[in-house]
Amino acid sequence: MENTVLVGVLRQNEDENKIKEYLNELEFLAETAGANSVKWFIQKLDKANPKTYIGSGKLDEIKEYIKENEIKLVIFDDELTPSQLRNIERELECRILDRTNLILDIFAQRAKTAYAKTQVELAQYEYLLPRLTRMWTHLERQRGGIGMRGPGESQIETDRRIILDKISKLKSQLKKIDRQMASQRGNRGSMVRISLVGYTNVGKSTIMNMLAKSDVFAENKLFATLDTTVRKVVIENVPFLLSDTVGFIRKLPHQLVESFKSTLDEVREADILIHVVDISHENFEEQIEIVKNTLHEIGAKDKAVFLVFNKIDAYKYIPADEFSFEEKKRENYSLEELKNTWMNKENSPSIFISAKEKLNIEKLRNDIYKMVAEIHAGRYPFNNFLY
Repeated sequence: MENTVLVGVLRQNEDENKIKEYLNELEFLAETAGANSVKWFIQKLDKANPKTYIGSGKLDEIKEYIKENEIKLVIFDDELTPSQLRNIERELECRILDRTNLILDIFAQRAKTAYAKTQVELAQYEYLLPRLTRMWTHLERQRGGIGMRGPGESQIETDRRIILDKISKLKSQLKKIDRQMASQRGNRGSMVRISLVGYTNVGKSTIMNMLAKSDVFAENKLFATLDTTVRKVVIENVPFLLSDTVGFIRKLPHQLVESFKSTLDEVREADILIHVVDISHENFEEQIEIVKNTLHEIGAKDKAVFLVFNKIDAYKYIPADEFSFEEKKRENYSLEELKNTWMNKENSPSIFISAKEKLNIEKLRNDIYKMVAEIHAGRYPFNNFLY
């Protein structure tokens, strides 16, 4: 694995635990992409430096470290502007990736089908387009030399035109595949549809495999699933379609949201969304909000939602000191207290399970059966015997 260092900015009103959580996630992303994080650099700033994202002193500190340790890759936990990328590369003299580029690279690795590959390629070109100047700085010294005087058009303009043409062709390809997929969805008739949604790596694919008795790829890495998988499931005598989609993440690149919107049609057209949450994650509430915001962005905010709190087997509970006057932290709440909190807090139904240990799975099946049967009975009033 390639060694790398990670860089993050701690902004005003953010505590250090938050930036540590963010860099832990960035480290997990780097590991998923095939890089090994050897050191973090964190700087407290009111706002990011418009020229170099971080201050000159911190940049010098990073430069000294990567030279001493022969590090060739530095990853930043934000999307850098084209000028920031150019300036940082000039100072550090090594490869620079920002969070967006890293996620795009993981998607490119994980894309298996022609559809997913086309979506990722489109997102990559849209990310690349405003950053072309950075790629051609090595030609500056050659401009005007023999063989470099073109017919009134610089190399960068030529490349920009080529990329715009590719973006146009990729969008046309996606529209064609979208029509085919829309036709496939139409051929399924009016069967009840349920879609699994959630933050990446919360266990959606494991739940999919358990409910559908299928073999959807699932592992403890980010974005294990890119292509939407749809399976027919029958509980008791009620059939429905269950889909598993790509996981969401903090600062999901807008290029990917745009190019994957068609993949997420299954979410938009679902009757019920099963929102899977990793209850063992220390900031699962923030992850819930990120998923809600992404659903709003893709036009699926008004769907019926069933909250499934997964990984109760991994939940760590630390009883609070009853004599302490400090406010209880999340880990000081027992699972029972969290259950009561969330059942009173949310209008949507919820359940606490462990897909890995098969805990409370029968109740999950029964709850899904009741929801599906109710919709099914409304669509097929003469089949009320299903109740």
